[in-house]
Amino acid sequence: MRSVLQVVKSAKLFIDNKLYSSIGRGFLILVGFSSDDTENDVKKMMDKLLGLRIFQDEFGKTNLSLDDVNGEVMIVSQFTLYADVKKGRRPSFTNSAHPSISSPLYDFTINYVSSFRKCEKGVFGADMQIELVNDGPFTLMVDSKEL
Repeated sequence: MRSVLQVVKSAKLFIDNKLYSSIGRGFLILVGFSSDDTENDVKKMMDKLLGLRIFQDEFGKTNLSLDDVNGEVMIVSQFTLYADVKKGRRPSFTNSAHPSISSPLYDFTINYVSSFRKCEKGVFGADMQIELVNDGPFTLMVDSKEL
């Protein structure tokens, strides 16, 4: 499982030019799955990301967690996180999990996070547009194989 976490001041997700979900200050997390990912990978990844202390305290140090700042979360499926650009000019997505694997894992991700905090989401496989105000900017790329 791969994730891109962006600390945001706000994020809005649109589908068919209609606002579908939005958050204020918090995390926009893009998630992608490979064919060997499991629900345990999801739990490990989300526990790690949602527990990170990456918001600035009163001294400008990244010392506060999402809970400390009463932050919000939006999680969006992003199969392109497994793009392979080694050959040619067109990315290959053969390392991305088939939708029969990734769709249930995305649903599990949303349900898992929603079990202990409010979680906004996108729609698996939909054409989505996201407007965000990146704070910092502070962006992390995390692979579950490295946790």
